[in-house]
Amino acid sequence: MRIQCLLAAAVAACSITSYAQVEAQPAVAPSQPIAATGVADAGQPHGALPDAPGVSPAAAPVSATPVSKQQPKRILGIMPNYRAVSAGEIPPPPTPKQAFLIATKNSFDYSSGLFVGITSLLAENSNSHPKLGKGVPGYWRYYWRGFVDKTDGNYMVIAVLPTITHEDERYYARGEGNVLGRAVYASSRILITPDYHHHNTFNASEIFGRGAAQLIATTYYPSSDRTAGSVAAKFGWAMGRDALTNTFREFWPDIATHVLHSHP
Repeated sequence: MRIQCLLAAAVAACSITSYAQVEAQPAVAPSQPIAATGVADAGQPHGALPDAPGVSPAAAPVSATPVSKQQPKRILGIMPNYRAVSAGEIPPPPTPKQAFLIATKNSFDYSSGLFVGITSLLAENSNSHPKLGKGVPGYWRYYWRGFVDKTDGNYMVIAVLPTITHEDERYYARGEGNVLGRAVYASSRILITPDYHHHNTFNASEIFGRGAAQLIATTYYPSSDRTAGSVAAKFGWAMGRDALTNTFREFWPDIATHVLHSHP
């Protein structure tokens, strides 16, 4: 009987000791803070985070350029527009390799052959260079010369000279303001362009690049088209074409969005 009492007392003492140890243990901290997960436990006080998982500001998508200001890679699905930068965007300056690729895409895009074909047909029909002849043989003489004109001009203006002068020959769209102001801005980009530090500077790459392309052209056009007047006229046409192209780029997102009611 005494032994049974001693055993009962020992069991009771062990139970009391175990209970005391459990009560003394600190509560286990959650593996992740509530603030990090955005989820509160069931016993949260009034004013704590709601039960629904929250979205971290860092995870929220950054608002992109509005559709009405985006510059597409192609206009009307045909015209290459790789040189355009959407309004409000300031990308890093292109590397020489990137500038070379842009010039290559502009020169050898399928649409380039189409546009050169149209302009060559118009030139042959108007007999712009009489010594090149008429008909199919004459058209071919116009065509390959027009293609070379376009290609060497692209490489000189977009890749070769900008690499030397550290100028960014992409077109930075404005995308806002009155029509006249935007038109003047767009057309003036043939004279003004940002450098690699995004400071506006004289567009030497455009001026001297187009000039160099016209001097190269004197080697494959008839002698009657190598006069100073003829070279100056072709140079002026090339500069005017670039100014009009920039203006069309500037307003194309507005035309696509508000007139055609489609994505640029």
